[in-house]
Amino acid sequence: MSLTFTLDPAVTPALRDGILDLWTDVSNAGGSVGFVPPVTAETIRPELVRHMVAMAEGRTRLLVGHDEGGRVAATAFLALNTHRLMTHWLWLYTVMVHPRHQGKGYGRDLLAAAQDAACGFDGIEAIRLTCRGGLGLERFYGTCGYKEVGRVPGAIRVAPGDDRDDVIMLLPLR
Repeated sequence: MSLTFTLDPAVTPALRDGILDLWTDVSNAGGSVGFVPPVTAETIRPELVRHMVAMAEGRTRLLVGHDEGGRVAATAFLALNTHRLMTHWLWLYTVMVHPRHQGKGYGRDLLAAAQDAACGFDGIEAIRLTCRGGLGLERFYGTCGYKEVGRVPGAIRVAPGDDRDDVIMLLPLR
């Protein structure tokens, strides 16, 4: 089975709760999505609200993947640049696949769907993202066509004495 991806789905309470559950489960499984386990949905909710406000303002687009049971299984947020000199590329944030679906190729599918979506946006020539070093994420993104274009050593403090690099990746679309 594969995921069914939708760009800009209607934000219903079920979708909102599904994203919140996904984000919580990914975080608690050790995923590099802005939090360190253990976390609760209430810890994550303010960040999700910030993403949803950006969506309502037209600054961010949501890509969601549902599994065969209709559950939210993957997400990515595509954030448009508002700076007049950087409107030709966008940010990819909060790229998540539920832990129960790891190893099925859904991460690659999600990135391909994000690339397809970005190619449909007027004037977008590249996707940029950052990832936490030390987890092999840059290798994964590299196999999906992204190139490492920068690294800030020790920029992410996961815990006292556990600093990770902030790795900047770029996928040219043209």
